[in-house]
Amino acid sequence: MSEKSGYTPTNYRTIRSRLAGVVVVPSVVLLVMWAVFSSYTLFDGFYMRSVASNVKDVTIPAVGAFAGLQKERELSLVLLSEPDRDAAELKRQQQETDKAVGRMRDAFAGLSGGSPQDVVERIDALTALLGQLPDRRAQVESRAADPQAVYSYYNSLLDAGVAVLSRQARLVPDAEASQSNVHAVTIFQAADWMSRAATVGSRGLLNGTFTPAERVEFARLSGAYHASLDTTVPFALEQARERYDALSTGAGYRTLTELEGRIINGDREVTEQQWRATTAPVHEELVGIAVRQAQDAAALGLDKATSLVTAVLIGSLVALLAAVVGIVLALRTSNRLVSKALLTRLASLREDTLRLAQERLPQIVARLRGGEQVEVHRDMPPLDYGNDEIGQVADAFNTAQYTAVAAAVKESRARQGVNRVFLDIAHRNQGLVHRQIKILDRLERQEENPEQLEAFFQLDHLATRARRNAENLIILAGEQPGRQWRKPVRLSDVIRSAVAETEQYVRVKVNPAPDRALVGVAVADTIHLLAELVDNATAFSSPRSEVVIHSADAVPHGIVIEIEDHGLGLTQEERLQANAKLSNPPDFETMAFRGESRLGLFVVARLAARRGIKVELRDSPYGGTVALCVLPPNIIAPHTSAGDITETTQMPPVTFHAERHGHVETPAARPAPVTPEALAALHAGLSSPAPADVSEADASADEPRPASPPPGGKAPLPRRKKRQNLAPQLVQPSEGTPCAEPVSSDRPAERIRDGLAAFQRGTRDARLTDDWRSEGAPSS
Repeated sequence: MSEKSGYTPTNYRTIRSRLAGVVVVPSVVLLVMWAVFSSYTLFDGFYMRSVASNVKDVTIPAVGAFAGLQKERELSLVLLSEPDRDAAELKRQQQETDKAVGRMRDAFAGLSGGSPQDVVERIDALTALLGQLPDRRAQVESRAADPQAVYSYYNSLLDAGVAVLSRQARLVPDAEASQSNVHAVTIFQAADWMSRAATVGSRGLLNGTFTPAERVEFARLSGAYHASLDTTVPFALEQARERYDALSTGAGYRTLTELEGRIINGDREVTEQQWRATTAPVHEELVGIAVRQAQDAAALGLDKATSLVTAVLIGSLVALLAAVVGIVLALRTSNRLVSKALLTRLASLREDTLRLAQERLPQIVARLRGGEQVEVHRDMPPLDYGNDEIGQVADAFNTAQYTAVAAAVKESRARQGVNRVFLDIAHRNQGLVHRQIKILDRLERQEENPEQLEAFFQLDHLATRARRNAENLIILAGEQPGRQWRKPVRLSDVIRSAVAETEQYVRVKVNPAPDRALVGVAVADTIHLLAELVDNATAFSSPRSEVVIHSADAVPHGIVIEIEDHGLGLTQEERLQANAKLSNPPDFETMAFRGESRLGLFVVARLAARRGIKVELRDSPYGGTVALCVLPPNIIAPHTSAGDITETTQMPPVTFHAERHGHVETPAARPAPVTPEALAALHAGLSSPAPADVSEADASADEPRPASPPPGGKAPLPRRKKRQNLAPQLVQPSEGTPCAEPVSSDRPAERIRDGLAAFQRGTRDARLTDDWRSEGAPSS
């Protein structure tokens, strides 16, 4: 929010964009839904493909490893049953089993990183059991192992492997592929049960008899794997079913079934060689059926995953194309509607409104400020756009513009009234100040007490500043101050007059000025402008520092005047703002609105703009600020005679204080007063050579005799010679030039002594104290 205006800008969109949004938002929602659905379906397809591939990569090596462990289990128990039997066949099987287990470990290592936690836990359990395999083998080789313990160990190892395969098979997302993998694990588990039954049968046949527990275990395992195969194979895939059908109808399977029945019935004629020769081919075929089922199930899962991904991609592309086509058609329809029904009329309304706001309304306001009469309905015809919503907006614009013009009329009248009151107060203050200066001048001439005279001098100077403030009011009101000159005035007189109007004039040093003059109409404004700048320089610098005024003739650019102080100076930002104000003075209403309390630079800017004077503030190389004024050639008089600074049409008589403090220059019929530089030299006791037209004889003849010390015991004042410290520019020919106040018997030396003593004491106090600021610093 803007702190000044309190207005919160609202970023309303265009009608075209809003209608487009009405069309686009549903389309975007549709696209988002399409993206979410497509992503989810694609994720399912890729996940199914990944799981099916993992199952295929793990199941085949695991089945081979578990089949080797089954054979190793059988051979280990046979070796324990016949200690004298050669272990070469067992060692060969162990080597093959180690190779198969190594391949299985590699497959599990690539699977465990992205598998669920329960699968990882089952793989860890299987790995832990495989870690015990070398110890069990060593026990078997030493013939010291318990056959039942070895049998139980291999069974637990194979059960852990079946658990891993079973959980892995159920991870496939597709139901048919998952069920096919489960059937493959079930067939392999049936083959394991058949291998266990063959192991128990071989051990019983080698021992010559079966223990009751072994007979029960043999019967349970035989019945379990037959039942499992009979319930699972019918739901297996085609190739697995065909291989099982061929197995179950073959002679080997029938012989196995017959031998199992005979062993369960206690037939002792079945030999161990006959039994192993029958069970080995059947076991291998069952393992092959399980592997075939697993391969077919993995291929089924991969095919379904590929089909799903392809279908999703095709469907997604079709849906995307349909959504894009719908969005394009909707946008074209909405654009056609907006362009024909709304935008053409709104664009015309915008152009007419801007033309009224940027051209007609400023012209009317300018005419009102110039005092002209304005006919609102004639100069501002109303906007007519019908009675619909756009027409109602046009009527609202008409009302707002009529209200603005009425407010401008009231403001113009109020400004004119305030301006008149402003000028009346300023002129009244100016008259009062003039009367005050006359009264002070009379009191100064009649006063003999040095202390009272010093107080009158201070009041006189404050009155002079008050006169300048009154002139500031007149300038702010846009009028010309009352003081005017008819003839050109020397530049040196103009500068000294400006210095005399400042409070700290004793701190100002004026360097020699070019022998040029200013035209009479520009003298008052130039004095006022320079006085304001000198006042600023003295107000914003140390009371003990000096303000120096340089001037030079910079033909053809005019005359350059530099006012240099040694204060703290300005920051770059402040200097840029001040120079911008000086080069382009703002309206007084704008400054009042911003709360500008320093009006000195504003007055300088007004005066400079009126006379074409260029004023710029710069940094002084010695610290402080330099005010650079360039007086244009059009206000510089040609090299002819110059008038006097007191040739003004509206100016009070020369005061007694002004004669001694240089506030104004005396007319040509009076001797010029001592300038501030001459008074400073007098106070310092300096002795400058007399002017060329004043002879030594005249100076010695006019020198008063030493006066006796006053009763108070004070030392006598320094004696002066006639026009001893007078500035060379003010020297008048002695012939026929009457003095303003000739020294006569009416004004004895004691009176002169008292006046100079008061002056000396005042200048000394001004140097030693900063109390001058309490009288009120300049306004700029």
